[in-house]
Amino acid sequence: MSIVNTREKTINTKIVYYGPGLGGKTTSLKHIHTVLDPEGQVKMVSLKTDEERTLFFDFVPIDLGMLGGYKIKIQGFTVPGQVKYNLTRKYVLMGADAVVFVADSSAARLDENIQSLDNLGENLEANGLDVNEIPLVLQYNKRDLDDAATIELLDERLNFRKLQCFPTNAHEGAGVFEAFISASEQMIRAVARKYQLETPDGDIGALTRQHLERFLVA
Repeated sequence: MSIVNTREKTINTKIVYYGPGLGGKTTSLKHIHTVLDPEGQVKMVSLKTDEERTLFFDFVPIDLGMLGGYKIKIQGFTVPGQVKYNLTRKYVLMGADAVVFVADSSAARLDENIQSLDNLGENLEANGLDVNEIPLVLQYNKRDLDDAATIELLDERLNFRKLQCFPTNAHEGAGVFEAFISASEQMIRAVARKYQLETPDGDIGALTRQHLERFLVA
């Protein structure tokens, strides 16, 4: 859950990257970290399970600085893709303010994407959150695969809220930061609405987008 301190003018929020195993969640968060912190001044934390190459979760703190009179910070998390770590998924989702669902575009993994999206809804509900209400972005990753399903098919099976989707290739970074911008804009706007925050410079969600878009041309 977002933490807003109107006296100190701070907003602390949480974005969770969700999706099937090896779909590109970690690679996406690493790319965002690299774009925002190219010198690596803030370290990305990765906790691994006892199985080689299996990530328990990743975490990176993101400081957006002052926007609309508020100092904004975002905590970026990934969840483990394997089903047996569902309790960890549920725990990481606790207090989430936005979700980026990273789907694997491979046609062979369509059912896994659907199962993971259903699991997201279940775990959000377990945390008192609603998959139909929370700011949600769909990231269709691995668009370079030979067997990539069409955007139309992925939308038909996954995009139940008729949201904007982002075709991505996380290994190259293509489209990943744009998806993050969309999630951040929606999230900050929702937080401002929830807490009835008044900002002198207008829509704080739009200010968040404008600030982050500068990194695309840096």
